[in-house]
Amino acid sequence: MLKIEHLTKTFDTVKAVDDLSLTINPGEIYGFIGHNGAGKTTTLKSVCGIQNFDSGEISFDGISLLKDPIAFKRQIAYIPDNPDMYDYMSGVKYLNFIADIFGVGAAERKERIKKYAGIFELTNDLGQPISSYSHGMKQKLALIGAWIHSPRLIIMDEPFVGLDPKASHLLKEMMHEVCAAGGSIFFSTHVLEVAEKLCDKVAIIKNGRLIKSGTMEEVKGDSSLETVFLDLEAEK
Repeated sequence: MLKIEHLTKTFDTVKAVDDLSLTINPGEIYGFIGHNGAGKTTTLKSVCGIQNFDSGEISFDGISLLKDPIAFKRQIAYIPDNPDMYDYMSGVKYLNFIADIFGVGAAERKERIKKYAGIFELTNDLGQPISSYSHGMKQKLALIGAWIHSPRLIIMDEPFVGLDPKASHLLKEMMHEVCAAGGSIFFSTHVLEVAEKLCDKVAIIKNGRLIKSGTMEEVKGDSSLETVFLDLEAEK
């Protein structure tokens, strides 16, 4: 279980995240939506330990990010909205580098690289330098890297941007597989139709503050998620 408790982060005089509390349970796909600049990326980076925060607590299965960051990070994977990689590496060297960091054994990494590279049709490109990859190929490589150590929590910032329809469909299936095995997914998206169909729960953030959260049915009621979001955005 991921617990975000009273998370606050200020840049200069602007509160990017203002007293945010959320709980993501095992088996849940949790969507995080809001306008540009609402605080989504700051929240996700804080949860991953990339962005320092002013106050609050973040824990996963009782492990505090602040008190034991290494143990916390061993359990998770993070995919930013624009994956930055070592362009001089080949795809397979990058994946082995990630596997080394997380202590994935030789047999397991070989099996997982073969599986996910096959799924995303990257097998024949893994020997090429990442500098030659398109944005979509880099996104697929980042996804393989995130899945390679079988994390229990996967955090993604706009994961469907740059993916073709087939890859998007495959990613959705992979997300469901993680949750079926007891893991959790926490991701931001602007594609509200995808969020509505895919997510078990959703949180809407505006100007750093949580304005609505719950199960998809609780949040949208008899309306659509898009309608609810636009109505909340219109409110002062």
